[in-house]
Formats: sequence, structure tokens, C-alpha cells
Amino acid sequence: MSSARRFRSVGVDPGTGKEAFVMARPGGFLEELADAHALKASAVLVTVVGAVLEAGRSTDAELAAFVPALHAALEECVGIMAAGRGQ
Repeated sequence: MSSARRFRSVGVDPGTGKEAFVMARPGGFLEELADAHALKASAVLVTVVGAVLEAGRSTDAELAAFVPALHAALEECVGIMAAGRGQ
């Protein structure tokens, strides 16, 4: 993971359906908002993947489709935890 600043999602605008991104200042309000969104999105992803695995009827190709999303969520959560913000 790099320490370079990057755009982070803060959710979807219900009015337009477009995802909103910010380049948050470390320790700022927008960073907290992006962290909260990342953790909530990761929790939803865990629930969906868990349900798919429990059903036990997925092909390897279908399961492989989750890998990029799982990697991105894990990378973001690890970044949050490494910075000590996920407490």
C-alpha cells in the first residue's frame, strides 16, 4: 500500500445515484466519513460472500468474480487499521 493520497468513496448520492469521492486530509472529517463507508461496505460484502459460500452452489468462476472486490475491501480496511482509525 502506498502512502500517496487517493480518492476514497463516501457513498452514493441518493438523488443522482452517482458515487461521491473525496481526497481526504489525514485526521479530518472526510477521512472519518470515508472510513465509515469503507467499513460498512466491507461488512455488506462479507455478508454477501458468506451467503454465497454457505449456499455451496457457486462455480469457481462465480466465486472468482468476488476476488477483486474482496481485495479492495481488505486493502482499505488494513489501511484504516494500520493508521489506528478503525477503533
